[in-house]
Amino acid sequence: MSDVAAAERELGTTFLPRFDAQGLLIAIAVDSQTRDILMVAYMDAEALEKTRETRLAHFHSRSRGKLWLKGETSGHLLRVEEIRVDCDQDALQLIVRPEGPACHTGARSCFYRRIEDEGLERIES
Repeated sequence: MSDVAAAERELGTTFLPRFDAQGLLIAIAVDSQTRDILMVAYMDAEALEKTRETRLAHFHSRSRGKLWLKGETSGHLLRVEEIRVDCDQDALQLIVRPEGPACHTGARSCFYRRIEDEGLERIES
């Protein structure tokens, strides 16, 4: 990448998402009220486009190999209020309003345990 292109990606105003070799970006969903991290997933170009179009979080399911609307079966949608991009445009922060638990386990956040000396300890948020 040229210095001009790198400068535009890192400092400019053009959205130039940098997908990895599998065509994915990291997407971190953050609660708009509490600022808690709710989940981390991946987006491909299609998921990013659908998210921007509908304002509902869509991801790329690596296990199923297809587009996935968060909450399509559970009803626990993530309504996207804002999308932020990191400095080199390879990760996104989705500021969301969750409609129910974000984790498939039923926990409010996927980050519901902490590492302790003896193993994992469940925490309540």
